[in-house]
Amino acid sequence: MADTDTKALRASASSPTGRRLALLDVLRGAAILGTLMTNVWIFTAPGAEWGILQSGTAEASFGSFPEVAESMFRLLADGKFLSLLTILFGVGLAIQYASAARRGQPWPGRYRWRALFLFGEGTLHFVLVFAWDVLMGYAVTALLVAWLLTRSEAARRRVMWWAAGVHLALIGLLTVALGLVDAEDGAVSQEVVDLYAHGSYLDQIAFRLENAVALRMEPVLTFFLLVFLFLLGVRLFRAGAFGADERGRRLRSRMLVWGLGLGLPLNVAVALGGPDLFLLGRYGAAPLLAVGYIGLIGALVDRARRPGPLTAGLTSVGRTALSGYVLQNVLCVLVSYGIGLGLAERLGDAGRPWWVMGLWAVVCLVLMVGSTLWLRRFSTGPLEAVQKWALRR
Repeated sequence: MADTDTKALRASASSPTGRRLALLDVLRGAAILGTLMTNVWIFTAPGAEWGILQSGTAEASFGSFPEVAESMFRLLADGKFLSLLTILFGVGLAIQYASAARRGQPWPGRYRWRALFLFGEGTLHFVLVFAWDVLMGYAVTALLVAWLLTRSEAARRRVMWWAAGVHLALIGLLTVALGLVDAEDGAVSQEVVDLYAHGSYLDQIAFRLENAVALRMEPVLTFFLLVFLFLLGVRLFRAGAFGADERGRRLRSRMLVWGLGLGLPLNVAVALGGPDLFLLGRYGAAPLLAVGYIGLIGALVDRARRPGPLTAGLTSVGRTALSGYVLQNVLCVLVSYGIGLGLAERLGDAGRPWWVMGLWAVVCLVLMVGSTLWLRRFSTGPLEAVQKWALRR
């Protein structure tokens, strides 16, 4: 390997036998279920995947109690767990690099095939299930960051902060542009509403393909953010931020203080600023709070004398993260769209936001129980097993 710095090897020493770091599985489980806290509102909204582009995001409202509950639910989730999941992908990349270094294997080597396979999985997920897939963007970013791991630490640091600067400049310009554009009425076209309420499954697939450019703009616009968060995950892992030792606890305490101390008020301020600041909140302030979430979840895990049902459930979801991510979206499609139960149209605003939050809670419970039972018989999740089988061939 071109990069012979000892940080990767030292990081891998925290798990010399190849055992999983327990906290990482809990964090992955929380990230998977947390992304659904945001996506569940897309599935249940009029027009679903396309509706969010036409109507924009819901403005934070603190009038009635239901409005407060929905606003807080969205505030705690939107962009935060997506950023957390992105950081953890960077951590996973660092772990695989360290494993290859231990075994004396070339890098990126076979990892290129793993990233390309992930891109294929993401493409199928986008076409067949959910337009706001994250796997395709992760696969492309992983190919770049995998190469950067063969460069010097100084080079990675420069790329990391340059990526952050370019991303913030881009989001800032887009936020200003949105503020200058006259806002439309935000109504979702009835044709799109009917498509998801009554259209066939093949019609929905065709619609996603016809509008693929618009529906795939998020990973394009946030590419530099993905690079930054991937590299941040690499740095945190190599610094020992996920270890069970004193060093890890000390680093997580700092992340808790700075991430929540700065991130929470900043995200609240952006939310109160109105929908014109949506991009700044989701792609600017949210990653800071995601760092605080790592510290918070780490602190809770550290203080737990022994794993309870919640920790065990999150761990199981974390160990089957890819399968859980796809399954939760499939379940929401079957519950919300007309090709399934069609609850998005049947219930509509009646009982909202409670039935939407209830749907999220039920899907989370299904994933935690289902993944726990699955892992009693199998070592990995079903999609993870397919991926391993394909890569072996």
